[in-house]
Amino acid sequence: MARKVWGVDSNNPVDQEFYECVKNQFGLPKYWGRYLSEKVNVSSGLTKEEIIFIRSKGIKILPIYNVITEAVGYEEARVAARNAVYHARRLGLPKNIALFASVENFFKVDAAWITGWVETLLRSEYRSGFYHDPLKGDFSQAYCQAVHQNNEVAVQGILWSAEPETGATSERKAPRYNPAKPNCKANVWLWQYGRNSKKCPIDTNLADERVLNYLY
Repeated sequence: MARKVWGVDSNNPVDQEFYECVKNQFGLPKYWGRYLSEKVNVSSGLTKEEIIFIRSKGIKILPIYNVITEAVGYEEARVAARNAVYHARRLGLPKNIALFASVENFFKVDAAWITGWVETLLRSEYRSGFYHDPLKGDFSQAYCQAVHQNNEVAVQGILWSAEPETGATSERKAPRYNPAKPNCKANVWLWQYGRNSKKCPIDTNLADERVLNYLY
């Protein structure tokens, strides 16, 4: 049974003050989810300086790509994946790191897009990941259809489940690892179990330690 490791993600950039808030209120995260590029009024994008700061604290970076408004169509997925790869390379992220598409539960999603994201990233030598809601919205059905059509989707894809949401906690008070999953073969290696903490502006996560191999 793989060990479970605690971490956080945030829309805001990580500086000394923010890091101290998280460390003092919650514990020391093993990884920190941040966005590859800016999305206006949603999230600030990673910078090379921020990457150096986060890594200097012994924390790995979990890269998220969220400049998408729906996840429909193979060609559209290729464009999104190529953009994610462009930003990953611009920031100096090495090959074999997972890039997580942020697929919100109100998005339209189809199997072609999921397959396109996986296949395009595979060719670019990055690993594919999906932040998703397995209970609400179209993701689970589309993902299982994609797996049925191409087993490589299940082999390559790393899923980051947003359900169930049990509330943000410190590392010590984290729940037992029990993310909701699609009803088919899937590497559900991350679980965002707590959102929008009032103490510091973060979400809290648990991960299967295998995912650390694909974080920077």
